[in-house]
This record gives sequence, structure tokens and C-alpha cells, in this order.
Amino acid sequence: MKDTSVSHSDLRGLPADKVRAAIRSGDYAGHTAGLAAGKLQCNLAILPEVYALDFLRFCQRNPKPCPLVGVGDTGDPMLPTLGRDIDIRTDVPKYRVFKDGVMAAEVTDITDIWQDDLVTVALGCSFTFENALLRNDIPVRHIDTGRNVPMYRSNIDLTPAGPFAGQMVVTMRPIPQAQVEEARQISARFPQAHGAPIATGDPADIGIADLSQPDWGDAVEIKPGEVPVYWACGVTPQNVLLAAKLPLCITHSPGHMLISDVAEDAETTILKPE
Repeated sequence: MKDTSVSHSDLRGLPADKVRAAIRSGDYAGHTAGLAAGKLQCNLAILPEVYALDFLRFCQRNPKPCPLVGVGDTGDPMLPTLGRDIDIRTDVPKYRVFKDGVMAAEVTDITDIWQDDLVTVALGCSFTFENALLRNDIPVRHIDTGRNVPMYRSNIDLTPAGPFAGQMVVTMRPIPQAQVEEARQISARFPQAHGAPIATGDPADIGIADLSQPDWGDAVEIKPGEVPVYWACGVTPQNVLLAAKLPLCITHSPGHMLISDVAEDAETTILKPE
């Protein structure tokens, strides 16, 4: 894996195509929280065509954790509905490759393992609505501290489809008590990015034992007067894909998203690059 030469702070404020260029060149392989403000960020699931229809049914039945925003053609690594020059083989900072339900590799380029039967499914990401929270002076702790968002397994069952089933993964952001309702209203305007929270308060209510021990990402401080707020997370389909034990599937590494050219406030029915 190439040593990166560009930092997260170097990329803050740059447009989406410049961020993707740094990723494609191998100069940046870090998380994408807070990058390319105003552009839709996407979770990824890349899987053989024979499983794709059932997976799309699963996403349609579970839109909160799996908001569908783009589907590639079989064998085609380009995603023209999300960007004019997106190559899914190189434009994500870090990928995870799974074989038979076991992680086989974590890489920054999947060109060598791309197959003609693969289908790319892009799902909305909560990083999108975070920009709207910040614009309304609602703090986002992991961005303020340069960390990845904390992610947790929950006990919330999903609606199955074919071989795909499991429980929801959630993200958590500490929100000042007085701003929780405002945060809910703001995020609800972004159904393509998981929409409104699915829970607030006691983590035990949704099966989380310890907020200081996230399953993915980084733990963040919850200050006095703040409430833990939980949103559905795009790592959910990763868990579901693993449980299905597909012979091959590829996802983004948690927090390392595809940055599109689509405006984050675009309607889901007319998503297109600007």
C-alpha cells in the first residue's frame, strides 16, 4: 500500500473532483468525513450480478440504513449518474475485499480484482447531512476532533430479502439537548443520507453495551448537557453481505466513502452530477 502524501486537512475545502484525484493517485487513503462539503458521499457494495437483484430488494425494503442512490451496469466500473469521471476501482480511499464471508484484504485499488460480472451499488451516507448540521451551528464531534464517526451494532432487525438479513448498524453523534429536535428536522431533509435519527438517549435501548467501545470508527466524548443521537448507518449492508457469505464482495472501508458530484440536497428521484 502506497504511503500517503496528502493529509485530511490538506483536502478540506477542495472540490469533489480534486479530492477524488488525490484518492485515485494513491496520495490519500484516509476517512472522508468533512471533505467535499455540499456533495453526496456514498457507501458501496460491489457484488456479482447473480446476487444483485436480491440485494437491491433488500435495500428497497430497508431504506433507512440502505438508501439507494446509484447502480452501475454489470461489469462497468464507471458511475455516470453520480459523477462525470468516477472509476469505482480507484476512487474510494480504502476498500475491503471479502471472500466467503471473510475479509481477505483491505486495499486502496481494486483494478486487479475487478470482474466482468460485478455490479456496483451506491448507498447514501450520513456524512452528507453533517454539513447541514455544521451550517446550523450544531456541533459534530468527530469532525471537530478529526476522527471517524463511531459506529455500533444494534439489535434492530432488518427486513430480509433472499440471502440478505441481519441487524442495523448505527452511527452516534452527541448533540446538545436543546438542539436535538433541530438536528432531527435537518437530517430528515436528507432521506438519501439515512434521514432522521432512529433513536436517542440510552444506548441499551437499541442493544449497545458501551458507547466508549464502537465496533467501527472512533469513540468520541459526550459532554455534560449532550444526548447521544443515533442514525442508521451504511455499514449495515456490509454486515449483511458478510453474513450471506458471498464468494466475492467488495465494500468501502468504514468511513472511507465515495465522494460524488451530486449535490447533497438533490432529490433522490433526480440524482445527477452537477
